[in-house]
Amino acid sequence: MEFFAADRPEVRITPADVGKRVSVRSLIEHGPSGEKFTDTVGVLTSWDEGVLRITRRTGENVRIPESVLVAGKTVPSAPARRRGPAATYEELARAAARGWPPVESARLGDWELRAAAGGEGGHRTGFTRRANSVLPLGDPGVPLDEALRAVRAWYAERGLPAQVQTATGAQGTQELLAAELERRGWILQVTSEVWVGALAPLADLPAHPARVELSRTVDRAWLARYGRAGAEEVGLRVLGGGPSVWFATVPGAPSTAGDGPGTPAAIGRCVVDGRWAGFAAVVVDPGRRREGLATAVMAALARRALDEGASAAWLQVDLDNTAARQLYAGLGFTVHHAYHYHRAPEPEPRAPAAAGDGTP
Repeated sequence: MEFFAADRPEVRITPADVGKRVSVRSLIEHGPSGEKFTDTVGVLTSWDEGVLRITRRTGENVRIPESVLVAGKTVPSAPARRRGPAATYEELARAAARGWPPVESARLGDWELRAAAGGEGGHRTGFTRRANSVLPLGDPGVPLDEALRAVRAWYAERGLPAQVQTATGAQGTQELLAAELERRGWILQVTSEVWVGALAPLADLPAHPARVELSRTVDRAWLARYGRAGAEEVGLRVLGGGPSVWFATVPGAPSTAGDGPGTPAAIGRCVVDGRWAGFAAVVVDPGRRREGLATAVMAALARRALDEGASAAWLQVDLDNTAARQLYAGLGFTVHHAYHYHRAPEPEPRAPAAAGDGTP
């Protein structure tokens, strides 16, 4: 990063830049190898009482006192991408929501409250966090504290914990909202990433010797490989929901009981929605890994999606899933944004003193 003009550092940001993406340099007391400075890039989410708070692309919040600030400037909100299809955060968020639909939902302004299962004592997350959380795309229509009270009440009626899904790291993501949630004691529980890639190169991969079967529905064997052999009805409704859903199966060894096919060697799921194909539930028998089965499943699903008019693909991957990240990178996928789930604290806290009126 370049902060210097005529060999002099410049601080070219002010509290008026809250909400913008910035790059700052600050002093550190005991840096590695004698380094005196550290650089931070992210969205400036607050500047109060002499302290800057910056949210990185990953969702990490960095606190920087003004007293150690050496240089700073605003930077473009979305850096140019060299790989992967162009997409806005909102476009991908809506496609992902349609591809993993809740059983019931309600509107709070531009927020969608989603539920897909009941719970006990407010501690269950239901079949899935995505279908049991708020998707806040826009303004809830009321001040934030009022919106969060309504969210808590709606989920409490269903025996579910109140959770809000936020995103960071792309144009139009929700760094400010995420920071406000954390100020109010909401707990960051899960962080994952959405990756995107072109569909045609995946569909054009050479055919794999393994037979990949495609179906519109799942059976008990597929669910057993997915780890949901006893999935309740609501889980099957979520899995089968979406504009055009396909399930892939690589048959495994026959059942030792002789009563039909055994657990599949590999499975996968794909939802085709306009130009997008969303991949999920790609699971391989641990004893059959490194045979190219995951790639075979995704290629077969990609070919079907391409036939239905899709041209781009998205998928979600956990930060600690090294094997999956290596696989997807090798198939041409790249990170688009990170997303997070914030869970309401127990009991409900008092609203904090905040700058502004508390609206996101």
